[in-house]
Amino acid sequence: MNASKGMTEYFDRIDSGVLETYELAKKARELSFDPEQKVDIPIAKGVAQRVEGLISAVSPKILGSGVAQRIVQLEKKYGQLDWRVALKIAEEVAQDKFYRHESKLKAMETGIRVGLAYITLGVISAPLEGFIELKIKKRRDGKEYLSAFYAGPIRAAGGTAEAFSVIIADYVRIKMGYYPYDPTAKEILRTAIEIRDYHDRVTNLQYVPSEEEITYLVEHMPIEINGDPTEDFEVSNYKDLERVETNRIRGGICLVVAEGMAQKAKKIDKQLQIWGKEFGIDWGFLTEFLELQKKAKAKGEKTETKAKITPNYTFIEDLVAGRPVLSFPMRVGGLRLRYGRTRTTGLAAAAIHPRTMDILNNYIATGTQLKMERPGKAAAIVPCDSIDGPIVKIKDGSVLQLSSNKVKTEEIDKILFLGDVLFNYGDFSENGHRLVPAGYCQEWWIKDLEKAAVGLFGSLDIDKCAEIIGAEPENIRHLFESPMKIKISARMAFRISKQFRIPLHPDYTYFWQNITKEELSALSEWISSANVKKEDEKITKLILGNSQKEKEILEKIGMPHLLVNREFIVIEKEHAHTVYMLFIKNQEKIKDALKKEEGTLEILSAASGIQIMDKGGTFIGARMGRPEKAKMRKLTGSPHFLFPVGAEGGRLKSLQSAFEKKKITAEFPVFFCEKCSKETIFSVCETCATKTRKRYYCETCKIIAEKCQHDRVYEYMKRDIDINDIFTKTLERAGLSIYPDLIKGVRGTSNRTHITENLLKGVLRAKHKIYVNKDGTTRYDMIELPITHFRPKEIGTSIAELQKLGYKHDIHGKKLESAEQVAELKPQDMILPGSPESAEEPADEMLYRTANFIDELLARLYRLPPYYNLKTKKDIIGHLVVGLAPHTSAGTVGRVIGFSKTQGMLTHPMFHAAMRRNCDGDEASVILLLDAFLNFSRSYLPDKRGSRTMDAPLVLTSLLVPGEVDDEVHGMDIAWSYPLELYEAALEYKYPWEVEILQIDDVLNTEEQYEGMGYTHEISDINSGVLRSAYKLLPTMQDKLMGQMDLAEKIVAVNTGDVAQLVIEKHFLKDIRGNLRKFSTQRFRCVSCNKKYRRPPLAGRCTSCQGKIIFTVAEGSIVKYLQPTISLAEKYKVSDYLMQTLYFLQKQVDSVLGKEKERQEGLGKWFG
Repeated sequence: MNASKGMTEYFDRIDSGVLETYELAKKARELSFDPEQKVDIPIAKGVAQRVEGLISAVSPKILGSGVAQRIVQLEKKYGQLDWRVALKIAEEVAQDKFYRHESKLKAMETGIRVGLAYITLGVISAPLEGFIELKIKKRRDGKEYLSAFYAGPIRAAGGTAEAFSVIIADYVRIKMGYYPYDPTAKEILRTAIEIRDYHDRVTNLQYVPSEEEITYLVEHMPIEINGDPTEDFEVSNYKDLERVETNRIRGGICLVVAEGMAQKAKKIDKQLQIWGKEFGIDWGFLTEFLELQKKAKAKGEKTETKAKITPNYTFIEDLVAGRPVLSFPMRVGGLRLRYGRTRTTGLAAAAIHPRTMDILNNYIATGTQLKMERPGKAAAIVPCDSIDGPIVKIKDGSVLQLSSNKVKTEEIDKILFLGDVLFNYGDFSENGHRLVPAGYCQEWWIKDLEKAAVGLFGSLDIDKCAEIIGAEPENIRHLFESPMKIKISARMAFRISKQFRIPLHPDYTYFWQNITKEELSALSEWISSANVKKEDEKITKLILGNSQKEKEILEKIGMPHLLVNREFIVIEKEHAHTVYMLFIKNQEKIKDALKKEEGTLEILSAASGIQIMDKGGTFIGARMGRPEKAKMRKLTGSPHFLFPVGAEGGRLKSLQSAFEKKKITAEFPVFFCEKCSKETIFSVCETCATKTRKRYYCETCKIIAEKCQHDRVYEYMKRDIDINDIFTKTLERAGLSIYPDLIKGVRGTSNRTHITENLLKGVLRAKHKIYVNKDGTTRYDMIELPITHFRPKEIGTSIAELQKLGYKHDIHGKKLESAEQVAELKPQDMILPGSPESAEEPADEMLYRTANFIDELLARLYRLPPYYNLKTKKDIIGHLVVGLAPHTSAGTVGRVIGFSKTQGMLTHPMFHAAMRRNCDGDEASVILLLDAFLNFSRSYLPDKRGSRTMDAPLVLTSLLVPGEVDDEVHGMDIAWSYPLELYEAALEYKYPWEVEILQIDDVLNTEEQYEGMGYTHEISDINSGVLRSAYKLLPTMQDKLMGQMDLAEKIVAVNTGDVAQLVIEKHFLKDIRGNLRKFSTQRFRCVSCNKKYRRPPLAGRCTSCQGKIIFTVAEGSIVKYLQPTISLAEKYKVSDYLMQTLYFLQKQVDSVLGKEKERQEGLGKWFG
């Protein structure tokens, strides 16, 4: 492993902590109180071991078979994560070289799973539940071909892996001697229509290939891409085909063909061109397919030339009511693109100014997701106070640029400019998005100054720079070191520009591109009449008569000014000096330039003799996505343990309700205690605490000791248990005399064998107020945010504690002594939510209680000493947790080093990548490590696709290896500043890879892969932004929608009428129509016994218990949004077509529900 001595010690410390915890859990599990007598999470230190651990879920013999060692050997030959490694290991597993499978088919199937697991880093469940099976089928000539079956979870693999899984299957086919697939014309067309139906009726595909593309691909595919049905409805055409097993839509096929093969064909072809022939894979048809695809795209694609980009409306198409639009695509006044990375951005996370968060009525908080126009689809938002804040017009008519909290949100009338959004170079690089022009900013200006100084003096000579502009050398040094922090006067800015022949400083550059030549002429003429005020020969004020036309021009260019008594416009301080220098001093030159030049920037540059740059650059459209999140995960009904309480559990599914009935009727496993000579439901007898023997239930033989010859033999049976007796004995053995007032279980277990948790676990969880997840653990879910550096003050951890954790020095090599110093985060360390403002309890409280639960469980159930021994919430610092993301099956060990005031999981970008996630609004969870080792069991997982392996820690990564994480993070830049070439390349719309900037990829396999990372923009405090979104505080949809429309009216970059139309079309209209359809086809139910009826009985009462019959779909669900929608449409004057659609819908509702004769006027009207 390439790491420094200090980093090696850090990993050793984590490793020893994992082993210590593992050994304790192992002792506890050997006592047989859990489904397995071993820890059910294998530990892996690399991708090879993860592959073994993951595939062992479906092929247990693979563990310790030598597959992991062989992968390591192949990596030495071909390279780490090389696709050829996946092909070779798939071939060798298929050929039974490591262990014998029950059949040739199973061997090939496992081989494909292993290959797919390798290229997906052994992290996600796609190899287990995305690729579901392999079948051998007959060609039309009687020969055999292979059919690969896929299901919905294959999506988690990503398009490239989806496509390459087909290559793996084909390679196995070749090596095992099977013939290519021979599709019929109808089978080809069936795939084409199925993909179209899936996109139109199920969910939007990332890439929708043309019919020509699909037919060409399927016709030439040597493997049949097949799948199980994933939807309830059938395809619209080409049904009842002989070799197609179902008429229903198969989501797996659609994903693999469209988002996999069609979308990633270029990437696949590029690899096969290099080594395809060496492996006997002849996919030459891909080259022809790419030509066909190019022609298909050329027909329908918008032209986006190298010199220009066009507005992209995709992000706004799925608008949700109550979640505001911040800016329309490329609309002036929206979020201004700024290149850079702060300590908490990168890997798709972006930053805006804290004041921008405030003025958006607190809708956008730290961790809130924004759907973005570019460079990617979305971003999690964090604060950064070293970028430009918003420019607003307050209610007295004055225009201010906000950087502090001096102006209250309620004083704001219009938001003229939202301020900057900070995206790092790596996000453009990873999305393959052309660089687009940035607005002129301080870090660009300082690079211009540096280049000019080097050109003038031969090197960056600070003393000569200071001398030529008449400044102190120390001040100039600080300016070069902190160009965003150090403010210079307008007088100094003009002097520097004149002496070094560089553009005017961005602080004194305005959005001149937003006005026309005619408007500039009018502005110049108006300014010439200003009353100039001076103090000590310095321009302090320009006083002008109020003119609506010219004032609007000032607002367009974002120039701060005051409106006094509605009579005078006052431009103050540095802005007054700038206006004086540009206009009053150069009146005649302005007039001449207006005659000769066309553009406003050219006119001003010619008149002033100083280049004036475009401050606007590129504005990016955005809308609010999902709000930030930090909360304990709870299953439906919030159970404390995985134990069935049956119908006796009542409405709350509680043990207390079952106690009243004195029994529980449910499906339980069957065990037998030989000492007590009685049957029990536990693997350890609740009476004598001895280990019991497993029994089986046969419908013919009844309860038997071994499986018999009959088919219907189960590991469980439906039976009554005396819950009062079992519960009493459980408490007695644990030494408990009292128990919580409410202990909640589940109605019935959903795992394959109906195994249950021990009763005591439920009692203790209820006591400690924590809840169980489907796998027996307790989890805390959070939005994912990256962080590479932190200040001790931000995470609430003392300097002494941090030093114990290995944080000895700050980023400058100085001893860590102050809470203000910046330290670099170690790759497996985590800062969890400790937000005092969250409506949900913070992570420190939940983990504290979970640790106390574990300690009491160890003592009372396992008779082992407690492990955590926590006295306060702070004591959780230094302990290990498991990080796990949805749709994945591998956890990663992390260490808690503190708690922020945000609601985000702040951890290293490489840790997020190890969980195969980025930070575009994704969420992940943590589990206390001992909780995972002690309580997790695969036996608890529900026996249905998507739940057997997905979102469960089937394997645990204890060591983070940068080369073995998701490669998106390798593109993240780690430079301390961006070169001038980046900004110049962006002006020409070049691709990111045409500019060289240091990225993680450049330091892989060196000591620098773990430490020494840089960032370009400082943030004074990561907790400085809004900590909780107002969206989560507003109780009703009315409040949320009115807040959304209030912002639409305030923000200049948003069209209010279009927002209203989108809200109605994309949300309310679908909702009302859908509920009306459900109401018309609903079932009925009994309020007493819950029996369902297709039609109400003629007697009008339940035929089983004589209970009252009621609707299952309420009338209110249809009408609740109808009047509000109509009032919204009327107020904002939507199109006539939409207005008529709404009136017609109202008539439909009235015809079904009946029209109320008397309705209070205005009832339900939220607007107007």
